[in-house]
Amino acid sequence: MAKAAPAEQLKLLELQGLDAKLTALANRRRALETDPRIKDLEAALGVANGELGAAKVAVHDAEAELKRAEADVEQVTSRINRDEARLNSGTGLSKDLVALQKDIASLNKRRSDLEDVELEVLERLDTLREKQAAQQQIVDDIQGSFGSIRSELDQQLAAVDAEAAEVKGRRASFARTLDAPLLAVYEKTLARRGVGAARLFHGTSEASGMKLSPGDLADIKAAAPEDIVFCPDSGAILVRSEEWA
Repeated sequence: MAKAAPAEQLKLLELQGLDAKLTALANRRRALETDPRIKDLEAALGVANGELGAAKVAVHDAEAELKRAEADVEQVTSRINRDEARLNSGTGLSKDLVALQKDIASLNKRRSDLEDVELEVLERLDTLREKQAAQQQIVDDIQGSFGSIRSELDQQLAAVDAEAAEVKGRRASFARTLDAPLLAVYEKTLARRGVGAARLFHGTSEASGMKLSPGDLADIKAAAPEDIVFCPDSGAILVRSEEWA
């Protein structure tokens, strides 16, 4: 059975306190890294970006449709101008000039219809652009919230890391004051069990929170004060003191 002076064993409780603090800080860090607000905002941003993409496609398609409508109007207008120039020149047969007048009238009707189409597309494009701008604002707002929360979390993470570094420094300094064999047993127990040492207080192991059986208590009471004893439930080192009995 491993041995260490009772006073040295008592020091394990302070070391365990520092390790418990490091564990709490590690848990705090994980909680910050998995903050549900980030996940929710990422999901919302994904949806918003998808809707923004669809809005951009709709605007792009409407702009292409408007260009085609403008080209159609321009083409008909060019033909009207060309025919009017021929008509105004007065050259040609009378029947040809009459036919040209009819053609111009028909083209003017066609242009009017095309301009109505152009106006409808333009109005629809304005509406689609407004929707795109509104959706862009939604994306910008989510990104702004994301950035604010990310900055807040980064500050908290930096504080946790700074505290953890300070506690690790204290732990390293304190560990150097312990007997090397005792420290080795503690470190091995901590790595395997998650808890290195705890009090045996009025028959209860503070590592497991369980009251020990009469048989286990009898075995521990029979052990010498310098003997290192372990919790039968958690496997942690049990630190004893007469005043805790």
